Amino acid sequence: MVIIRYISFFLIWGLGLSVSYAHGITGADQEFLVNNVGPQIGPFIYLGAKHMVTGYDHLLFLAGVIFFLYRLKDIAIYVTLFAVGHSATLLLGVLGGLHVSPYLIDAVIGFSVVYKAFENINGFDALGFHPNMKAAVLIFGFFHGFGLSTKLQDLAISDDGLVTNMLSFNIGVELGQLVALSAMLIGFNVWRRSSSFLRHAYTTNVCIMVAGFILIGFQLTGYFVA
Repeated sequence: MVIIRYISFFLIWGLGLSVSYAHGITGADQEFLVNNVGPQIGPFIYLGAKHMVTGYDHLLFLAGVIFFLYRLKDIAIYVTLFAVGHSATLLLGVLGGLHVSPYLIDAVIGFSVVYKAFENINGFDALGFHPNMKAAVLIFGFFHGFGLSTKLQDLAISDDGLVTNMLSFNIGVELGQLVALSAMLIGFNVWRRSSSFLRHAYTTNVCIMVAGFILIGFQLTGYFVA
């Protein structure tokens, strides 16, 4: 039951962050990005890592992706697809000036959380539909990358050193993902040794789905009332 309490806390925590942080980069981090001029490799690596480690939407999706993956080879394949997807659109969005509504993108990111958790509880099997999960992870990776890029574009970052800074930010995102993924894998491996894993797997994924629906609701509300 400990894991259920943890997931419930995580859901409420994500709910609070949705309201408090809106689009993710605030305070001193936002001030630095707005005022920075020129290449700043170290700080942008740090900010990228911090954004991923504290990005509850990304973490919920990754948790869903690895939930039933036991082999490191499979984990590596799915995580690589996700990394390729969000790296491509992060750089394309900022460097290419491709801008989309952050509310709609974040709503799709919330949907990605719902989608993966629904797959984990065999929802698609019940519908007689068998989507390609590798393709889904890659496609949702594109949207997660756009979510990152919209947060940066909204701050009107200086063009001076932009390429270097965005590459550094992306490296930080990948490092943060590695740290977060390692922590989740340790937690899952410990939990899987307990008989409670299979007993509570369904409930946990339902909680993840609920968190995803909450994210969708907040973002769509923000889109229509903004």
